[in-house]
This record gives sequence, structure tokens and C-alpha cells, in this order.
Amino acid sequence: MRRPLSKCGMEPGGGDASLTLHGLQNRSHGKIKLRKRKSTLYFNTQEKSARRRGDLLGENIYLLLFTIALRILNCFLVQTSFVPDEYWQSLEVSHHMVFNYGYLTWEWTERLRSYTYPLIFASIYKILHLLGKDSVQLLIWIPRLAQALLSAVADVRLYSLMKQLENQEVARWVFFCQLCSWFTWYCCTRTLTNTMETVLTIIALFYYPLEGSKSMNSVKYSSLVALAFIIRPTAVILWTPLLFRHFCQEPRKLDLILHHFLPVGFVTLSLSLMIDRIFFGQNWGTFYGSHPWHWYFSQGFPVILGTHLPFFIHGCYLAPKRYRILLVTVLWTLLVYSMLSHKEFRFIYPVLPFCMVFCGYSLTHLKTWKKPALSFLFLSNLFLALYTGLVHQRGTLDVMSHIQKVCYNNPNKSSASIFIMMPCHSTPYYSHVHCPLPMRFLQCPPDLTGKSHYLDEADVFYLNPLNWLHREFHDDASLPTHLITFSILEEEISAFLISSNYKRTAVFFHTHLPEGRIGSHIYVYERKLKGKFNMKMKF
Repeated sequence: MRRPLSKCGMEPGGGDASLTLHGLQNRSHGKIKLRKRKSTLYFNTQEKSARRRGDLLGENIYLLLFTIALRILNCFLVQTSFVPDEYWQSLEVSHHMVFNYGYLTWEWTERLRSYTYPLIFASIYKILHLLGKDSVQLLIWIPRLAQALLSAVADVRLYSLMKQLENQEVARWVFFCQLCSWFTWYCCTRTLTNTMETVLTIIALFYYPLEGSKSMNSVKYSSLVALAFIIRPTAVILWTPLLFRHFCQEPRKLDLILHHFLPVGFVTLSLSLMIDRIFFGQNWGTFYGSHPWHWYFSQGFPVILGTHLPFFIHGCYLAPKRYRILLVTVLWTLLVYSMLSHKEFRFIYPVLPFCMVFCGYSLTHLKTWKKPALSFLFLSNLFLALYTGLVHQRGTLDVMSHIQKVCYNNPNKSSASIFIMMPCHSTPYYSHVHCPLPMRFLQCPPDLTGKSHYLDEADVFYLNPLNWLHREFHDDASLPTHLITFSILEEEISAFLISSNYKRTAVFFHTHLPEGRIGSHIYVYERKLKGKFNMKMKF
């Protein structure tokens, strides 16, 4: 028969057990050294916390350095122009702010633009000026390198987010899709408000309260969103569904508004959007061209996705439900922008990183066809990126290098003058010359008085270029030393060129796809006269 056990589980009268228990009780009064457990979970949690504390550099310093190096290479492999705003709404304004000469378009004279974005580059210009290093090449490239650096940070942040939400494999393929995207390569180093909006959107998404995210921070993400609103008010379109979701899921809604949204100026920024868009009560977008309502769905969105499109569609079917908010945001943005008459590819650029999430998810689940798919994506996007970055629409930048030489090789700058006879804002301006050379271009401000059948200067010129030139330059004293035109115009104004003694002195390739007023080449004409020039150019 077994004897009953005591409360301690020891047999009564068990001497050795009693001594052992007595010894343990005595030791409990002293310090007991515990063996440190090498728990994988413990170290992983500690490591992740340390990485998060590193903020922008917390993910992986080598990954960040690789991405920065790639974006710098990206910067130097984009030597073409995209849209006028990358100069006229950023660098030209910054140049005017620091050096007190340059051209401000009607949006700035009517105070419809925010100086927040140009101020970034104006600060760079001012530092270069104070250091005596404000050469024209540095003024052109340093802002673009700064934009490349910010884009690299955003790329790494996208990788970090997907690593938190999924795993390293999914994050790797999303990162690959982001770096491979030809349109991202084409845009991410350009000094466009759309580019900065995209950077801020990615970094804000990193702090947004998505399910599974460990880096959510309402103050940080709402501050970044507010900054995106200031730089480009239409950022509110993309963020509306995300903000609405956060508000609906937040149990302490009043606290969210009073302690997070309002302090970072959400209401102020919303008012700023309304003022910028509705102030004059006119639809200025149609002035710059209009497209059918379906353009973003039939052309715009498929073009910027390029060969990523089938992987995006495939990923939409495979991705978990928690990513539906990203898909809803993409569709919402396309629908709202479709209601606006004026449409451009760059307007929907900020939704591209959202699409890369689905593309990466598609690649993760490919088994047999993964290697061919990766090769296809890489090679197809490489061709598009190199062609659009090095070939298509490069003439308008190359001709500015020629104008630089006209200025710096001429000891008397006032004796030379430039007239750019191209669709308005086709080329950069003083930000790419950095010389107070007398220059003029065909202007195209919208009508602010509400006149019907309004024609701007460029429109009037292209109705009859030859007559316009004879009326505008009625005597030799008013003629500029240099004329710059697209090749398509040469035949039409040849009589004026001959009678005024202009000779073609330079030719620059521009595009393989000329259309409308844009020719395949850019021609530079110089007026050849015996003796000195008499230059009193009209402005």
C-alpha cells in the first residue's frame, strides 16, 4: 500500500527530501542566477524593435545603400524631358526665389501655388550660392539627386512594410516590382510635385494602421499626408478612402480627431485644396487639353503599369482581404481623376506603389513560370526605361546646353538674345541656363477675364507663323540673335529666315514620334550680319 504524500509531494520521514527542501528554502533568500535562454522569438522581437528604432535606416543599411546607388544611377540615365511642370513649377520658381531672376507662370503670379515644394530646392540653391558653387550643372543635378535619395528611402520603406505584413519573400518580390517599373524609373528622380507626393504616400503608408503592421503611428502618417496635401492638394483624392477606413475602425474617434488629425492641420489642408481648385470658379484643366472620361482605364493606367499589368490582375485575385483597402484606393483614385477633364499619366503615378504590392504577391505564388516571368518583367521594363530616359524627348534639354554656351562664350551677354518659337513651356528656362541672358518664349496663360473664343500668344502664332513674325519683328533692331524652333516649322517660316539672314547653326534630335506642333528635331538659327548686332529685343 502506498503511503500518502505530504503537501510538498515528499514522503513523510524522507530525510533526504527534507534536507533538499530545507536547502532550497535557504537558497531562496539569496540571489539565484538564472540561465539566460537563447530564445529565437526573444531575439527576433528584440532585433525588430532595434531596427524600428533606427527609423529610416532601421531595415537594412546595405539594402538602403544599394537602393540609393540604384536611384543615383537612375538619375543619370534619365536625360529627357517629361512635362513642363518638372521645371516651371519647381526649379524655375526656386531659381527666381534665390537669384531674383527667372520666370513665374500665371499660377504663381495669381498665388494659386504653394511655395513648399520649390522651397526645398531653393534651400539647396542658396547653400550652393553661399559656397560659391552655384554652377549651372550643380543647379540642374543636385535637386534631382536629392529627389533620387528621397525615392530610395521610399523604396526601402515599401520593402519594410511588406516584410512586416507578410514575410521576406513577398517583400523581396514587391521590392523587385517597384525597382523594375519603367514608369517609376522614368519619374522617380524628376523634380515633380507628383514624385514628391508618391514618396510621401509610401512613407505615410508605412505608418498607416494596416492589419499586421508593427510600425503604425497616427501622428507620423497624418503629418506626412498633410505635407503631401500642401505640396499637391489633389493628394486628398488618394488618401480619402484610407482616412475614412482609419476613422471607421478607430474606437476612440474623438481622440483620433482632436489629438492626431487636427494638430497636423487636416482641416486647414482641406480648405487649401478647395481654395486652389475653386478660387476662380472656372475649370482651368480644360485649358490644357481634355480627354474622354475612360482615358485612365483604357490608356493611362495600363500604360504606367506596362508589363506589370497581368501580374497586377493576378495578384488582385490572390492577395488577402486586408489588401482590399489598397485596391479600393487605386480604383477610387482612377474614378475621381476620370471625372476631371484634363488627364495626364503623372497624375496617377502615386497609386503605382499600391499596385506593386499585388504584383509582388503574384510573383510570390508563381512556381513553374517564375523565372520566365522575372526575365520578362526585367527586360521589357529595361527597354522602356532606357528608351524613354535616354532617347524620347531629349532635344529640349540638349538645346538648353547650347544656350548655356551662347551665354558663357559671349563676353557681352546683352549682345545675344534668344527667342524660343515652340509650344509654350517646351523647354526649361533660366534654371537650366543660370545666366541673365535676354530670353523670350511664346506664352500661353489662360484667360482670367472670362472672354469667349480666347486665344493665347502661342495659339495666335501657330495660326499663321509667317505673318506673326513679320508683324512682331517689323525692323532689324528688334530681331533676336537666335531663334529656336521644332523642325516641323522650318518650311513655313523659311521666307522670314532668308530675308532676316538667319542660318541654321545647330540641330538636336528630339523624338521618333513627332505629332502636331512637335517635330522630330530642334533647330537653332543664328542671325549672321557683318559688324555688330543691334539687339533690342521686345519682351
